[in-house]
Amino acid sequence: MEFKKSQAIKTSVVACVIDEQERVLLTRRCIEPFCSLWVMPGGKIDHGEPILQALHREVREEVGIDVQVEGLIDVFEHIGVGERNDHFVILYYRAAPLSRELAPNGDECTEAVWVEKNSLPQIPMPPGGRHILSRVFPDLPWHPERPQDVSLEEELPGGNIKAAGH
Repeated sequence: MEFKKSQAIKTSVVACVIDEQERVLLTRRCIEPFCSLWVMPGGKIDHGEPILQALHREVREEVGIDVQVEGLIDVFEHIGVGERNDHFVILYYRAAPLSRELAPNGDECTEAVWVEKNSLPQIPMPPGGRHILSRVFPDLPWHPERPQDVSLEEELPGGNIKAAGH
């Protein structure tokens, strides 16, 4: 009998980093899936790696800061993503920044910015990020999907955005 392993579910962890001014840390993703969209820092949990250790590692690797984890917000599932039809289960944790000097790594993200909470519904991001942020900020005018009038080539709306290190 021949045994063929099916595709595995990819388990990831993401930090919803919110500072004392209620700004959220977003990064511009430069790899698939979701290349060019704005996401919160995170990534795959390595085999044998504790979940929160993975969260701290991913945030340090992607943007160079340390965070204090405050608790699990929710779990979101992406099914049928990309050419490989990937299946992701993502654990989203709320976190507070312990440092502010953002240093995007360039391998996974090209930019890192602090975004004012009122600007969040207009930002092009994957459905999981929108779902989580709508749970954190339910008073904002969220849409189920990314607003259709915002192209991926457009930059973040001006005025309420703080660039890395500001």
